Amino acid sequence: MPVIFFLADPYTLGNMTAALEAGADNFIVPPEHLPQAENLARCHFTASSSFTFISLASKEDERRTADLLRNGVSVLLRHGWEVIPVENLLAHLQGTPQGGELLLEVVSPEETQLAFGILEKGVHGVAVPPAALDKLKQILNTSHSNQAIIPLSEARILEISPTGMGHRVCVDTLSNLGKGQGLLVGNSATFTFLVNAETERNEYAPPRPFRINAGAVHAYTFLPGDSTAYLEELRAGSGVLIVDSHGRTETAVAGRIKVERRPMLLIRAEAEGREGTIFLQNAETIHLVTPEGEAKSVVALAPGDRVLCRLDQAGRHFGVRINENIDEK
Repeated sequence: MPVIFFLADPYTLGNMTAALEAGADNFIVPPEHLPQAENLARCHFTASSSFTFISLASKEDERRTADLLRNGVSVLLRHGWEVIPVENLLAHLQGTPQGGELLLEVVSPEETQLAFGILEKGVHGVAVPPAALDKLKQILNTSHSNQAIIPLSEARILEISPTGMGHRVCVDTLSNLGKGQGLLVGNSATFTFLVNAETERNEYAPPRPFRINAGAVHAYTFLPGDSTAYLEELRAGSGVLIVDSHGRTETAVAGRIKVERRPMLLIRAEAEGREGTIFLQNAETIHLVTPEGEAKSVVALAPGDRVLCRLDQAGRHFGVRINENIDEK
């Protein structure tokens, strides 16, 4: 995932404090100020001398930048860059494993989104100068929200069966989620269900909108960057992919992973001629998401009900997509 830096040049304590309060945790700092910066917070600080700063104003500037990148030099393009030259530079980098990193200076959320989408891959990172400090919080939010739109499908419930005891995983995030938001979870990465966060009130328990009671330990869930993990592999600090009923995504951080032995349900569903399954705790506080964005308790679920799912192609190796013929049952 591309990184958002605060470019602390010129360096002032006021700018650094404001950037930290806005949520920045990656900084480019003049080398003489690195010791002072490192005393402010436990963040990632990079010396500005690690980059060559270039204002891309001509074809000659583009050629010079391409040569630097190919030779392993990291370049930060000053504000005023244009998309086509950046596309050319990224194309030059393809197939160059030892190439340098390309960063763009940005001053708005819109420029940040543009930078992250160039050639569908985006640049290695962006740098926000002090002149755009008032936009830094919005720019940081750009990296955590609306990362992508995931196409969701309607699945028809075929079966709900108690299966006895099993270990299930609660993912407690650092974020409060809303109705229709949760994790994509399933027994196979090719067919995952949108499991709603505990946003709904009932007579037995108050809402816990930060929590997704996500399913059994062996189940897959999606992570940022088009990778997957078993629920049991998640740890405090893990990034997880939050999805809403429209398929919009954002990143949340897991604050705690709670595994407990509980009675479980097997839920089987069909979508577009394919079948998928999931094991969820047999309790009224666990919900799937309907096509209307509502939360449907698994206790009230019945054959014929419609819920949201994600259909994907088979083939994962340690969570990374691969092209392989896999049959999961």
